[in-house]
Amino acid sequence: MEHTWRWFGPSDPVTLADVRQTGATGIVTALHEIPNGEVWPVDDILARKAEIERAGLTWSVVESIPVHEDIKSGEPGSGRYVDAWAETVRNLGRCGIDTVCYNFMPVLDWTRTDLAHALPDGSWALRFDHLDFAAFDLHLLRRPGAEADYSDADLAEAERRFQGMSETARDRLVANVIAGLPGAEESYTLESLRRDLARYDDVAPQDLRDNLAGFLRTVVPAAEEAGVRLGIHPDDPPRPLLGLPRVVSTADDVRGILGAVDSPANGLTFCTGSFGVRADNDLVAMAREFAPRIHFVHLRATRREADPRSFHEAVHIDGDVDMVGVVGELVREERRRERDGGARLPMRPDHGHRILSEQRSDRRSNPGYTLLGRMKGLAELRGVELAVRALSV
Repeated sequence: MEHTWRWFGPSDPVTLADVRQTGATGIVTALHEIPNGEVWPVDDILARKAEIERAGLTWSVVESIPVHEDIKSGEPGSGRYVDAWAETVRNLGRCGIDTVCYNFMPVLDWTRTDLAHALPDGSWALRFDHLDFAAFDLHLLRRPGAEADYSDADLAEAERRFQGMSETARDRLVANVIAGLPGAEESYTLESLRRDLARYDDVAPQDLRDNLAGFLRTVVPAAEEAGVRLGIHPDDPPRPLLGLPRVVSTADDVRGILGAVDSPANGLTFCTGSFGVRADNDLVAMAREFAPRIHFVHLRATRREADPRSFHEAVHIDGDVDMVGVVGELVREERRRERDGGARLPMRPDHGHRILSEQRSDRRSNPGYTLLGRMKGLAELRGVELAVRALSV
């Protein structure tokens, strides 16, 4: 597989020179400075591409072109944002960039409650604690109607946890959930989050699916014309949050999306960590079934906790993901593509732990996007890939 690395642009604490030393050859990035809903100009794309190539690397994947919130909620007039998204895809194709990862999660992208959860080996991981999230939802956000989403036991425990938090702990929880994790294009205050959530009061899961299908009917033909492959990223976590619908969480969801516009350009970003949070997702079977439409791969492992609604980021080759089985299916698909003339299969290590010197306060890093933790993950994943290839000759 093509080994790639997510880079958040010139302000990323991890430099392109750093990436060059990790063993990755491709860069996964976006023009984060361009506001949501605006077309990415060709000149801006070419300038960023040239910067990456001067470092001896290749701009392999765009992650992401943000999908404007009006598109997801189905606001009147949102077609102009769909058209702008399609034009950005065409511009990327004109610049020789042929793979785009995107998501269709309403309001919040990926969500965590703890950005420095200590593991037994001393490393720090990202974590999602369901009951801490309930405390945020019920007592800090005070979302109208939130009580209906939780059991009596959950309500009691969320109240106990909230009362036990210091003001500092409460502020940290709010910041972790809504300040915007790396890759999220929006950040919120509690007031603005309530306002955006209210836009979805009358948007049912089927409405969101319909809005996604309508979006695809416009952007997939543009991608076909431009020679670009689109890969939708699964929900993270893969279940409803804050009363919002989620429609990219299961194998059935993926079947519906790929069938909505049945084109090779309409594909999947296969994120093992996101899908792996759900025990009912068989990742090896999913990798096998969707292999021809997998355009990009995020390899990471999550581990469900005693309360399976809570999880943390595990070591890349551990956790609840059968990483050897998944990589085996991906290697099988890559060999098929090599034989039949198919497209390359880029992958990247995702959500590395904070380890060693990066735990010091003077070593800045984006949550989940450390240099050393991801480099360790990439080394482990490359080892799995090489072993699978050697054993399946």
